[in-house]
This record gives sequence, C-alpha cells and structure tokens, in this order.
Amino acid sequence: MNVKISAVAAVVFPVLLGSAFALAAQRQPMSFFVTSTGMGTGGNLGGLAGADAFCQRLATAAGSTKTWHAYLSARARLGEPPVNARDRIGTGPWYNSKGAMISKDLAELHGDTIEQARLGSNLFKQSALTEKGEVVGGVGDARNFHDILTGTQPDGRAFTDNLDHTCNNWTSSGLGSAQVGHSDRIGNGNTSWNSAAATRACSQDGVVAAGGAGLFYCFAIN
Repeated sequence: MNVKISAVAAVVFPVLLGSAFALAAQRQPMSFFVTSTGMGTGGNLGGLAGADAFCQRLATAAGSTKTWHAYLSARARLGEPPVNARDRIGTGPWYNSKGAMISKDLAELHGDTIEQARLGSNLFKQSALTEKGEVVGGVGDARNFHDILTGTQPDGRAFTDNLDHTCNNWTSSGLGSAQVGHSDRIGNGNTSWNSAAATRACSQDGVVAAGGAGLFYCFAIN
C-alpha cells in the first residue's frame, strides 16, 4: 500500500509543483498603481511632465521597466487643446502590484457603455494598491488618503467649463482646486474612482484637508 502511495506521490507532486511554477510565471507585471506618497506641493506637480516623471521614478524603484504616465487631465489653453487623462495611459489591460487585473481596456475602466458602467471596473480599495503593494487608507481608517488627484470627468476627459479643476494644469499650489476620485469608492454619496469631488484648494493643506495626500494614479502605457 505504501509503495502505491509513494508511486502516486512521485507522479502527482511534480505535476502540482510544475503547475505552481507555471502560475507564478504567468503573473502579470505591474501596470497600474497609486503613488505611495505625494510630492508635498499640493496641486503643483510640475505639470503633466513632472507628474509623469514622478510615476516613472516610483515605478522604476519598484523594479518596473515600463514607461509610465500619470492619470491626469489638463484644461485647454490658448493655442493648446485639452488633454484627456484616458488618452494618456495606453489601451490596457492593467494590473496592480500584486498581479490582479484592474481593467481590461479603456471602455471597461470608464464604464463607456451602460452595461460596463453597471458592472464597473475592478478598481476599489483592496485593488487600488501603491507601487509597494500597500492599500491606500480610506474612509473608516485611522488616516484617510482616498482623494486621488485626476482633474477629470467620470469618462476620463477634461472639463470644458471655465472653472479650474486642475490647479492651473498641475502647476499651482495657490488659487484654484483639483477634481479628485476616491480610491476606496466611498464618500459623499459618490463612488467614482476618478471624479468624486474637488479639493478645498491647491495648496498642500487644501489637498490634504478633505482626505488626501496629493496622491495620483499611474498607468503603464506599454
């Protein structure tokens, strides 16, 4: 009997071990994260280029070799068209730092159809991780950092009104405000991950006041 069991184990164990290694090998590399820290300058991120460089620096430190962009919109200026956050982040799919899929494409991420909007993406508190694999504090936690800078409407596009939703296109820590999403999908009766509310001001204190730390989303574009 023991001989038979040993024989079966000799066959089954290598198969299971091989499957485990195969699953580990199939884990997708990180292509999405929430910044583990803000810049400390409120809504002044050095423009889109400065925010992209910050994403790149954090991602590289975490071992990524991909090219990264910040999920931020910018309003139109004289002679310059608006910049839509959704147009800056590639086409997906995107995976968090643990290899879990956030969304398969832009349409699912933003709920472009009624069905996609009903189902929603896989972006919520337990999946919207930092590049270090940490959960961002949200409503009910000792420290709430769920306000994520985006400057965008729910569809991922820039606002078209005359108000400042982007802290002067991410170059000001003075007047104005910034539109934020809630990484935990909770708060103010609004479950939007990318367009839930506005900061009180563009200063660091104004960004922090309502539950933020000047964090933003980063996506790999390749």
